[in-house]
Amino acid sequence: METLIHNRPTYNKLEGDTKLFSELRNRVNARVSIIKEDRDKIIRLKVFLLPILYFGSYFTGLFNGDKPWLYISCNIMMGISLVLIYLNLIHEAAHNNIFKKNKKLNKVVMYMFDLIGANSYIFEKRHIISHHAYPSVDGWDTDFEQSSALKIYPHGEPAKGIQKYQHYFVFFLYPLFLFNWLFIRDFRDFFDKKRIISKVHVKKIPGIEYVKLFFFKIFYFFYQLFVPIFIVGIAWKLVVSAWIIQILSGSIFALFVLLPVHALQVNKFPTVDSNLNLPYSWVRHQFEVTNDLSGANKFSRYVLGNYNYHVAHHLFPSYSYEYSDEITDEIRKFAKEKNLSYKTFPIFTALYKHYQLLKKNATSIGDVMEKTM
Repeated sequence: METLIHNRPTYNKLEGDTKLFSELRNRVNARVSIIKEDRDKIIRLKVFLLPILYFGSYFTGLFNGDKPWLYISCNIMMGISLVLIYLNLIHEAAHNNIFKKNKKLNKVVMYMFDLIGANSYIFEKRHIISHHAYPSVDGWDTDFEQSSALKIYPHGEPAKGIQKYQHYFVFFLYPLFLFNWLFIRDFRDFFDKKRIISKVHVKKIPGIEYVKLFFFKIFYFFYQLFVPIFIVGIAWKLVVSAWIIQILSGSIFALFVLLPVHALQVNKFPTVDSNLNLPYSWVRHQFEVTNDLSGANKFSRYVLGNYNYHVAHHLFPSYSYEYSDEITDEIRKFAKEKNLSYKTFPIFTALYKHYQLLKKNATSIGDVMEKTM
């Protein structure tokens, strides 16, 4: 494979912070080591249950095309199931957290993402070597890749064009989140060399991945639209409408979970200097750019994959979300002892803080010269 050489951002290498994280890691490892049960078996059970929920909803709708509200309801459940599959399975499989002894099985699980419309290969690259490597860093984190429609980062050039009104129309734009991901973003990351993924991906994308990209996208449209309309004979207006509702409901559900853990007005958006140096050490960076959501319960753990414990995931991604309760407890106590910037908010408070960020970025003149905050 031809290697593409790019300079990468460098974290501030503070010896004290290295020792700081070492102490935290030792505490977390000790806490987890006393948990005797294999909690990841719950996730392995979901490897079977969640696909059954998704495709069970699909076939239930398929054989009830004469009942419009049932057909639409099944599509809504598919949209919700798509997000649950991502949170509980795809996200963990990308970190090899489901099958510890046979990591190849995690790759098999990743193919579920291809079946439900996304591309597992480019997602894994985006998530591991971009988002986890440089969370919330402008020009390096694919999760917040700057677009002409939205201004997420508070620094840089002032908002221009429709960005000046983003806090008004974002309510209409965000429901298109999955449309963009499934049918625009995946293709752009494969073919647009100006995208962030081209800077952080160290190897050329294998040819087979291009084949898989088109094969699975076509297969997705085949079973979502072609089969119900041309094989089963369901009215095309109902099929298309239900599919659009499926994507819209999935988008809204996904953003309720994904938005409130990074892009808030109270979180930092560090930038690199002219030498690609970042202002914080790696461990402090994670605390500065990430927050948790309060109000954890059995629903957030068993249904949402403990996504509310996001600081724990960024600091210790090799542990599955099944251990996030104990890890977060150690992080919370450690942060208080060491005066680290640990933050947690109720979900609607966090969503409002995200809205405040969008509004401030739309209406302020920005800080073109900012390089460290």
